[in-house]
Amino acid sequence: MAARSVTLGIDLGTTSVKAALVEAARGDPSGFVVLASCARPTRAETAAQSAAAGPQGQEQDVRRIVQALHECLAALPRQQLCKVCGIGVSGQMHGVMFWKTGQGCEWTKAGAAPVFEPRAVSHLVTWQDGRCGSEFLASLPRPESHLSVATGFGCATIFWLLKNSPEFLKSYDAAGTIHDYVVAMLCGLTRPLMSDQNAASWGYFNTRSQSWNLEILRDAGFPVHLLPDVTEPGNVAGRTSQTWFEIPKGTQVGVALGDLQASVYSCMAQRTDAVLNISTSVQLVASMPSGFQPVQTPDPAAPVAYFPYFDRTYLAVAASLNGGNVLAMFVHMLVQWMADLGLEVEESTVYSRMIQAAAQQKDTCLNITPTVLGERHLPDQLASVTSISSSDLSLGHVTRALCRGIVQNLHSMLPFQQLQEWGVERVIGSGGALSRNQKTISHHLELMAGYSSAVNRCELK
Repeated sequence: MAARSVTLGIDLGTTSVKAALVEAARGDPSGFVVLASCARPTRAETAAQSAAAGPQGQEQDVRRIVQALHECLAALPRQQLCKVCGIGVSGQMHGVMFWKTGQGCEWTKAGAAPVFEPRAVSHLVTWQDGRCGSEFLASLPRPESHLSVATGFGCATIFWLLKNSPEFLKSYDAAGTIHDYVVAMLCGLTRPLMSDQNAASWGYFNTRSQSWNLEILRDAGFPVHLLPDVTEPGNVAGRTSQTWFEIPKGTQVGVALGDLQASVYSCMAQRTDAVLNISTSVQLVASMPSGFQPVQTPDPAAPVAYFPYFDRTYLAVAASLNGGNVLAMFVHMLVQWMADLGLEVEESTVYSRMIQAAAQQKDTCLNITPTVLGERHLPDQLASVTSISSSDLSLGHVTRALCRGIVQNLHSMLPFQQLQEWGVERVIGSGGALSRNQKTISHHLELMAGYSSAVNRCELK
């Protein structure tokens, strides 16, 4: 029997699930070759399980996410799946879901393929959730961490549920991100295991001591039994407890990684690179030198945060909540307007036409501040449009101004001059929204940066 040499990579994103089969290739500059890949939209948005969350609640149906994952695996070559020797999983950070130990899933067969089906699970409360307002966040205990706590962070959401839906929490005894859940189900873990990358994204986690703020949380009545065990990224979480599709039982599964760190790792060729990822949200990321330690005083008003990376190093991150999701809102608005006028058009058609129009429009005096969702450091900030004139009302003008606004907003959070002071020489771009708007966004990026951007330097996954 031939040795297994293929690795399966999985990303559980906000709007889609992606899977890729890769194999080491010494002759390739990247060190590996992609054998096959697949992506499926999740379409998992659903109403909040707690009515008190109101319209600010942002939740997803875990069953739909897992279904999209299984659709991806079903599309991959069976003869390659049986050669998988390891599984790596990443996913959307900050969010939280709950399940009952031993009842989180049931292994069944989808046709001839063994799969797991979610059972005693909650919805996923995503990073986009806005139920924790400024007043509520101000009422929470101060964390013993360099990172502040914001709405959409796992611990903040649990605090909110403790206050507004305490009976809801009594139904579950385990919690994690969506990717922690998938790893736990694949390995049959009795307790969820989380990397420090995801733990830091929940809040109330000290990256120096690699521990939760247990004393602070207990004193506040927080259900600390829900907190996962934590290990370093790159460690093995366990082995598959069942055959999964054609992937053999006993295959190693790594502890789940943050999607931010995973995307940076795939793109950043050297420490003098910065990574700009524009997908649902936007992140501009630079690597801090070995030995760097952030100040252990959280500053909620700081636009740049320092998240753990690998080998006890940190990434400086300007993470904007407003990216490809704002472009999607704009497309949805146009489609809805046309529907109100009695016209039907597909969103995909509108998207391609507006990108073409923006590419043909060289410049515009129209200014758009795209912060429809606010920012973590400015939660009450709204979007605005200024410098409106009759000559700047075309679709090309508006789309170009919107793309420029996304870049300008990020620049205000982490000026490119700061990147240069840190020794950054190149910005590498990645993300679905950037690939679809490459010409327009990269143009504004280069104007502000003053140096070249290697957009799509890495293959988008």
